[in-house]
Amino acid sequence: MATETVAKPRTSARVHVQKFGTFLSGMIMPNIGAFIAWGIITALFIEKGWLPVPVLGGFGETGGKPNVGLVGPMITYLLPLLIGYTGGKNVYDVRGGVVGAIGTMGVIVGAGIPMFIGAMIMGPLGGWTMKKIDMLWEGKIRPGFEMLVNNFSAGIWGALLAMLGFFGISPLVTAFSTGAGNVVQFLVNNGLLPLTSIFIEPAKVLFLNNAINHGVLTPLGVQQSLDQGKSILFLLEANPGPGLGILLAYMFFGRGAAKASAPGAAIIHFLGGIHEIYFPYVLMRPLLILAAIAGGMTGIATLAVTGAGLVAPAAPGSILAVLAQTSRDSYLGVILSVVLAATASFLVASVIMKTTKHSDETDLGDATARMEAMKGKKSSVSSTLIGAGAGAGAGASAGAASGGRGGVGVLAGPVRNIVFACDAGMGSSAMGASVLRNKIKAAGFPDVKVTNASIASLSDTYDVVITHQDLTERAKPATSSAVHYSVDNFMSSPRYDEIVELVRESNTEGGTSDAGTAHGAHAAEAPVDAAPAAAGAAAAAPAAGSSDILARESVVMRGSATTRDAAIDEAGRLLLARGAVDEGYIAAMHEREESVSTYMGSFLAIPHGTNAAKNHIRKSAVSVIRYPEGIDWNGKQVKFVVGVAGINNEHLHILSSIAKVFTNKEQVARLEAATSEDEVLELFGKVNA
Repeated sequence: MATETVAKPRTSARVHVQKFGTFLSGMIMPNIGAFIAWGIITALFIEKGWLPVPVLGGFGETGGKPNVGLVGPMITYLLPLLIGYTGGKNVYDVRGGVVGAIGTMGVIVGAGIPMFIGAMIMGPLGGWTMKKIDMLWEGKIRPGFEMLVNNFSAGIWGALLAMLGFFGISPLVTAFSTGAGNVVQFLVNNGLLPLTSIFIEPAKVLFLNNAINHGVLTPLGVQQSLDQGKSILFLLEANPGPGLGILLAYMFFGRGAAKASAPGAAIIHFLGGIHEIYFPYVLMRPLLILAAIAGGMTGIATLAVTGAGLVAPAAPGSILAVLAQTSRDSYLGVILSVVLAATASFLVASVIMKTTKHSDETDLGDATARMEAMKGKKSSVSSTLIGAGAGAGAGASAGAASGGRGGVGVLAGPVRNIVFACDAGMGSSAMGASVLRNKIKAAGFPDVKVTNASIASLSDTYDVVITHQDLTERAKPATSSAVHYSVDNFMSSPRYDEIVELVRESNTEGGTSDAGTAHGAHAAEAPVDAAPAAAGAAAAAPAAGSSDILARESVVMRGSATTRDAAIDEAGRLLLARGAVDEGYIAAMHEREESVSTYMGSFLAIPHGTNAAKNHIRKSAVSVIRYPEGIDWNGKQVKFVVGVAGINNEHLHILSSIAKVFTNKEQVARLEAATSEDEVLELFGKVNA
């Protein structure tokens, strides 16, 4: 019987741009502290600084020798090497980071100028190429020679990359940096730089702010700051004035929840530097993007006229961070740029709000529909994301309204770890995490950990992941086993109350195990999705039946597969040999994997069929295969593959045991060290004792 194929949803061009921008900013954001340190040292100790110190600022002579100082070496070597290492590490862990840093050194020495763009090329290139090289001899190295091969391969390839950077990449990047600098100077000299706001302000509202600021403007700004002692580029995107003006307009002329929440949002935006807080207010009234553009243009024009700038990036975009990084001779110009930008934005926003109807300001939740109206088309991504947030009793209505469905949502027992993720991990996520943390504490669950992180740094270790609805699609691949919630407003999303209810249901003794599976949007679709959610659901299936579901002949201590697809076949063949499924179910396992990854974290993948493949299941069964050397599973290392076929929840008992084992590092280590099939069976049996 032919299996039904499922078409993959198309990813919009904007999401691709977001992903690339996040990748670029992901190399800068973790190192912002180093940029700030360099900015402070520069502002204080250079010859024109507040406290000129020759040996620190790098001017003058000591003992007849020129002072090197800290400013030059930090900007020339430290910061690019940090970026190169981070870029390589993001692609291929520490090993990729080391090779990326080696390659970056070649670009630095070859160019003789700060090589931020070069580092953003060589770092990921080093990590990616090292990963591909390691794959050539994966599993082929004789025991005892691993360290020799790994160290020398990294050293040899790093040396080759350093030479490539020195001779090949550095001239190209130098030419690009020089050309980009000339373009910026041309815009400044001809009074055209304010026109960049026409692109920057709308891009910010579409969550491309970090891509623009830290992926493009920061590298160019650092070079300009080194040459001129300051740069206007650091404040093109980070100026808090335009957003402040819009929020002030809502305070005076808004209605309902928008007006009531605007004062708090203004404080968070202006002092906390979380610019994302005002994006929903613009999305409710797309015309307000004109106010943001007017404010941005006014601020940039003021900076250009006064010749003001910052010595280093202002991150986050708080007025406090802006003033801390302001050049000594630029305080008047910088303050004026913020004040005048806010004024221009406020005036334009006020006119728009007073001369247009207010029917579109009834609720902040309408921001999703307004976003689609601004795009001029229906967004399938947005519909899916709205559905992803539906849970805890609201899932049915939200899912029906959007026609979408949520993330894979495997809730392994009580909710203990919640993460609020945003593009950079230091803006809206910090505010959202603070709001939700207080709600959960007030509900009587202070032990539930609520943190914030950037999407780029997410790992599959969280029970619940919360993102803005425009970013959820990017968070899902890295956190496939978590329950996902999408929010459209960082201040008072109704999703927070749903999450609190989820915590209450899953963390209260006697609470229904259905709570977790209801939040995983297709618990009914896939047999495994319900299993970890019912971590304590031994009652769902008789313990006596577990031996029939996981039998000794279905445990393989050393699998023969070397790829993800081959491993799925191997797990499926064990189910087939048990008479649990027919051939069509194995095809459905591949179909499911192409739709949503079944990687669970802790070296575990649980492939299973689609909902449409239930008619291919003859009886419940589970197969367990261990791959001691590990196999690549969509970029994740998997050492244990558990094939699943279930009817009427009969398999939940065994899967509950498996879920408990793989949430315990000690148990995972014991499983890795097991020498017989009986040890595996005994380990799972003891978990349920």
